[in-house]
Amino acid sequence: MEQLSKKIDSEYTTYPEKVLQFGTGNFLRAFTDWQIDVMNKKGMFNGQVVVVQSTPKGAVDTINEQEGLYTLYLQGIKENQPVSEHEIIRSISRGINITNEYDEYLKIAGNPDLRFIISNTTEAGIQFHEGDLLTDRPQSSFPGKLTALLYERYQVFHGEKDKGFIIFPCELIEDNGKELKKIVLAYADAWKLESGFSEWVEEANTFCNTLVDRIVPGYPKDSIQDKTDELGYIDKLIVVGEQFHLFVIEGPSFIKEEFPAAQAGLNVHVVDDLSSYRLKKVRILNGAHTAMTPVAYLCGVNTVSEAVTSDLTKQFVEKVIYDEIIPTLPFPEEDLSQFAADVLNRFKNPFIHHYLSSISLNSVSKFKARILPTLSEYVERFSRLPEATVFSLSALLYFYKGKRGDESITLVDDESTLNLFNDCWSLYSDNMEELVSTILSNKKLWGTDLSKIPQLTESVVNQLRTINQYGMNEALTQFLQKTGEKNESVY
Repeated sequence: MEQLSKKIDSEYTTYPEKVLQFGTGNFLRAFTDWQIDVMNKKGMFNGQVVVVQSTPKGAVDTINEQEGLYTLYLQGIKENQPVSEHEIIRSISRGINITNEYDEYLKIAGNPDLRFIISNTTEAGIQFHEGDLLTDRPQSSFPGKLTALLYERYQVFHGEKDKGFIIFPCELIEDNGKELKKIVLAYADAWKLESGFSEWVEEANTFCNTLVDRIVPGYPKDSIQDKTDELGYIDKLIVVGEQFHLFVIEGPSFIKEEFPAAQAGLNVHVVDDLSSYRLKKVRILNGAHTAMTPVAYLCGVNTVSEAVTSDLTKQFVEKVIYDEIIPTLPFPEEDLSQFAADVLNRFKNPFIHHYLSSISLNSVSKFKARILPTLSEYVERFSRLPEATVFSLSALLYFYKGKRGDESITLVDDESTLNLFNDCWSLYSDNMEELVSTILSNKKLWGTDLSKIPQLTESVVNQLRTINQYGMNEALTQFLQKTGEKNESVY
């Protein structure tokens, strides 16, 4: 059986490279790259994507082996019916490994057809790193790499205003475009680049805040043989996503013409303000994902669908959403309840096996972005702790111990974060008060001193002791019984 390539894809069409993408991962290939493919097939965009691998590990070698081609399976409910369909995506032209092809990376800046930059470097990716220099090959941070490319573009085209970019950062942080632009300008200042460059960044480039929504489990390792047999070729880049998709772009209306996704029938919106879209999605969908992951995984559950259909973890997830997240949001309760019900139905998708282990990557920054606002606003509004959210926080601390029973957990996060948790569990495993206090008070980790929230440290210590002594299943059972009894006493 042959590997997927242009040789066995008779419908391949070459287009100008209009898009530079930071990230080789499953999400963008199942989301924006798919959208570009849809537009190309309808003759509405006529452009391809150059993918940049900005970390040592990634899929760029396989992307080039397969000449940019891969198969996307979309599975889920479509027009009230379960549907599984697949197609070859042809929107990627090639991949570049920036760590050993830096000159080729900078060369892209001279392409006059290049118009869009898309990124997905996780919530931890949009950061300013003090040590980054313009002369680095490459810089350590994504914004540093982007600034170097923008500066090269500025020089090649002598600051021409029509050679700027439309930039879609897809990282799940608030005001992602605004934040990315701020860091790029900070690098320009730190590197003492001429003022004309900063003016060009401001005036010639459009940094858009964005909101992305599609559940993408990624490579179907549990069904790869069946899918390979169905396809009749080998594809090392198969990606699985749900049918639902939503892309909200906060930016000027001319984007609708240059990126005509809505005209192509896609659920893409260019709006003046995406805050209402974002708040519901990040707090409910992403918040539920993040809250359930350490709890369900430590219960022995491996996928999202299991987590929302197994009785014990299902109760927990629903309690987080309906009792704690929804009461903090400024929208009609009926609308929020319907949105939450739709989210839970998406989580139950019978086709998709969305592994909690993949959601657990960079869990601390995800908890900070998706859960801490709920915790803070709940305390402010009700003058008490949101108990299920606190239980999830306790579970997160235990998760970063790196063990599920006798099984080791492969933790993926910022090195300093992993070092902090490793040190705390090594030094204070017999002193939960010190362990919890050290972690919660770390402002670098959370952006604030969580230990100052009344009773939070004490509550996390108590939950952590229970988890440590009895295991997660028993600890969760006790928690739900106790909070259930409290709720009954209210009525």
